[in-house]
Amino acid sequence: MEKVVVGMSGGVDSSVAAFLLKEQGYDVIGVTMQIWQDEDSCSVEEEGGCCGLSAVDDARRIANQLSIPYYVMNFKQEFQENVIDYFVEEYKRGRTPNPCIACNRYVKWESLLDRSLQIGAKYISTGHYAQVIKLENERYTLKKSATLQKDQTYALYNLTQYQLSHTLMPVGAYTKDKIREIAEKIDIKIAKKPDSQEICFIPDNDYAKFIEEYLGDKMEQGNFVDMNGKVLGKHKGISHYTIGQRKGLGLSLGKPGFVVEINAETNEVIIGDNEDVFGTKLLATNLNFMSIDKLDGEMRVKGKIRYSHKESECIIKMVNDDLLECEFKDAQRAITPGQAVVFYDNDCIIGGGTIVKQVH
Repeated sequence: MEKVVVGMSGGVDSSVAAFLLKEQGYDVIGVTMQIWQDEDSCSVEEEGGCCGLSAVDDARRIANQLSIPYYVMNFKQEFQENVIDYFVEEYKRGRTPNPCIACNRYVKWESLLDRSLQIGAKYISTGHYAQVIKLENERYTLKKSATLQKDQTYALYNLTQYQLSHTLMPVGAYTKDKIREIAEKIDIKIAKKPDSQEICFIPDNDYAKFIEEYLGDKMEQGNFVDMNGKVLGKHKGISHYTIGQRKGLGLSLGKPGFVVEINAETNEVIIGDNEDVFGTKLLATNLNFMSIDKLDGEMRVKGKIRYSHKESECIIKMVNDDLLECEFKDAQRAITPGQAVVFYDNDCIIGGGTIVKQVH
């Protein structure tokens, strides 16, 4: 019987993943990843976030009901280095990071898989809405979930071939309604848990406050400038802003102003009109390919520049070994440095990378 470690958050999806794998005949071990940094101040979120202490109580209860062994594994250091430090550094550089992608790649997969293999498991599993498939070219990729509105492949584009070969994602083949129906059979309490939202280590969603508290210092104020460099006013620190933002700027321009660019070197936030936020071309680096080994020549695909974004037709090609150019057929709103761009062919991931900049 093959052994699989299931990352259990105490929520609906990971609990059902454990149940489904047990039903399929796997030797299932439940694990909650301890990533919170301060157990006294960490919020025990009622909304079912994956870093609260409440996750342990719910996950342990579900494991008992499923009659599977359950452990809490400490990943504080890995989470600190690969997620929180990265998150803060990216904002300091004027970029908008995606901590969930970093967490998936370096903590939930790299670290958890490493420890799972050490205890004799062949696979790890999560409650993500995605499907692992093996293609005719012998490469692994991710196919979109059966529940498209819940699809989480975008946040998993960075997984390696090795990691995918040791990954099971049973939830991705089901609709969300069916998953909740299965959860009711397991435990009525978790079945009614809402899905977790926002960034788990910033439950109040105030990124700028978190960064300033983390650094122990206020972000340096600087200038709002227009597209021609004319000073429009003072900003509160670049971590308070992101590309495309309109609200909360505190500027009286006589018309709506939008954040078009953030320049960390000059500590300036560039303001323009709504049309200035749109673009068709971007450069991306830190590339990871799934369905193909490498990109030769041009390829017509569909690209997605943020989790909630609808993918759009584009042409991709390599500029050099780790720099890709993507040109969209239609202009995209708020191409944001630091965010991921992920490419699809039909419902499968070709690959993706981190947006470096919009090319004007």
